[in-house]
Order: sequence, then C-alpha cells, then structure tokens
Amino acid sequence: MATGSDLWGVRARDRWPTRTIDDRRKRALALTMGSTTEVADDSAARATAAAATDRRSGRSPSQIAWDRLKRDKVAITSLVIVIFFILVAIFAPLLVALEGEELNKYHPELISALNTYPIIGANPQHWFGVEPRTGRDLFAVWAFGARPSLIIGFVAATFSTILGIIMGLAAGYLGGKVDKVITWIIDLLLSLPFLLMVLALVPIIQKRFAAPGEILTAEETSSIRFVVLIGILVFFGWIGLARLIRGEVLSLREREFVQAAKVIGVPTRAILFREILPNLVGPIIVSASIAVPAYITAEATLSYLGAGLVEPTPSWGRTVSNAQNAYARYPLFLWPPVLSIALLVLALSLLGEAIRDAFDPNTRR
Repeated sequence: MATGSDLWGVRARDRWPTRTIDDRRKRALALTMGSTTEVADDSAARATAAAATDRRSGRSPSQIAWDRLKRDKVAITSLVIVIFFILVAIFAPLLVALEGEELNKYHPELISALNTYPIIGANPQHWFGVEPRTGRDLFAVWAFGARPSLIIGFVAATFSTILGIIMGLAAGYLGGKVDKVITWIIDLLLSLPFLLMVLALVPIIQKRFAAPGEILTAEETSSIRFVVLIGILVFFGWIGLARLIRGEVLSLREREFVQAAKVIGVPTRAILFREILPNLVGPIIVSASIAVPAYITAEATLSYLGAGLVEPTPSWGRTVSNAQNAYARYPLFLWPPVLSIALLVLALSLLGEAIRDAFDPNTRR
C-alpha cells in the first residue's frame, strides 16, 4: 500500500517533465527573441556608425550619392552605354574615315536598276550596308545621325532645367501674385496639345527667317529647324520641373533653417541658392536625366513626322521614316537607328532612376 510520501513523489515526477519542457521552451523563445533583437540592434548600430563616419569625414551628400552610384551595376552599365553613344557622335568623322567612306558619298553602282534596292548587305567596305535608291553608306548616316539627337536632347534638357528651376523657385518662395502668374502660365501651356503646336509652329517660325519671296536652301532649312526644335522643346519642357520645384519650395520655406536665415537678415537670393536649392539637387538631377531621353524621342518623332530635321543633316528619326517602306526587303536600313534610340533612351532612363536612388537616403538598391 502506497504511502502519502510515495503518492506525492509520483505526482511530482508526473509534473516534473511538463515543467521542464515548458521551461526549455521559454528559454529557447527568450534566446530567439534576444538574438533577433541583437541582430536589429547590430544593424541599427552599423547604420548609425556609417552615418557618423560620413559626418566625421565631412562628405557632402553629392559625395555620398556618388559612392552609392559607383556600387550600382545597372547605373554603371547605363553610363557606359551613354558614353559610348556620346563618343560615337564626337568621333563620327573619324569612325566614318576609318571605314573608308564619307557622309554624302553615293554609290549608284551598288543599287539594283530593277527595284532600287542595294545588291549588297553589310560587308567590310560598308559596315551597315548602303541606303536604298541613293547608295549612301548607312554607317555614316547612323554615326552622324547620333549628333543632332544627342545635341538637341542635352541642350534642351539643360535650358529647360535652368528655366524650370528659376520659375519654380520664384513661384514657391515669393508666392502671392508671382505664384499666381506662373501657375497660370503653367496651366495654359499644359492645356495646349504639344504635338499639334509643334507641327504648326515649326513651319511658321521657319518662314520668319526667310525674306519675302526667298526660298531657303536645304542647309538653311535644316539649321533653322535645329534651333527651332530646341526652342520649342525648352518652351514646353520646363513646366514639369517648375511644378515640382514649386511644391518642394512651399514645404522648405517653412523649415527652421529658412526661417532662421530670414530672421538674421540673409538676402533672398542667398536663401534661395544657398539654403533651399541644395536640398533640391536630387529631384533636379532626376528630372534632367529623364528629360534627355524624352527630348531625344521627341526629336526622332518630329523628324519621323516631317517636322524635324531635313536633308542634308542626318537624323535617326528621319532614317526610320525613310526606312519604313523598305523594311521588308532591306531590314539593315531600319534596325540600327531603331535599336540605337531604344538602347540610348533605356540607358538614360535607368541612369536617372539610379541617380534618384543614390540621392535618396531612404532607398537602398
């Protein structure tokens, strides 16, 4: 017969494993939570240490962004592609001379008398073949065609960015009547159909440069349209950046450092360009990098529609327009400019996105 002490021992032994298992689970859970907390603390400590290192080393936001950009493989690849096309445009005469050709040298002997299509394809003498009907070397047309596209894209982006910054700063900081007038101008320009306005303005402005009864030569027409295209793209291109800058300035002008600068009597120009503008570097660079491919595409589109550059100035857009009817029989006429426009625009777009991420401290690629 079991005594009381024996029954107590049995009950104790029955309960002991349960308490042991529960204790083990609690200890394991505590260790897991502790390790997770330690990892989070370590990550936060490393981030804080990195930020402290940046402050101690005195690096500017631009230097920090450049360090991030150098570690971005997509950005570096995109930059290499953009530099490649810029070098092609700069050294186009050298590349064409290396091929042994000239821009406006025609080879009628390489054109079939039956259908006006070339009788040869790509070869060591003509790297991209020759142009149907004329026999002009297509590599020379492609290399020199990169020049107007890049010049129009970068020049128009530069001037539209400068104009957008000035108008956005004035509207956001000064406010009042200045803000109302600039906002009204922006709304008016946004209401105008861009493509129809360009198609209408190009011939009108072109005629202004010709004397009554005078017919412009092809070279004069191409030069005038080159300047007109840049002017029109700048005239319509500053709107988006101005609205962005205006919104940012409306927020920044209420910050403590701007209010303190006003109190101590800092001039308005110094506040705008030394206090507010440095905080807008990221959006400005991103907007400019996105504007370049947009303007290159616009130039190609307008040349395709006949409102852009004309002969003898080569253009990728006009080459695409001329090649659309010959694509089925001679695809070499179409693919080089199409692939170049697509690759250049894609590289510039990805580079702009990478620059935006590099300037954003909350983004990690």
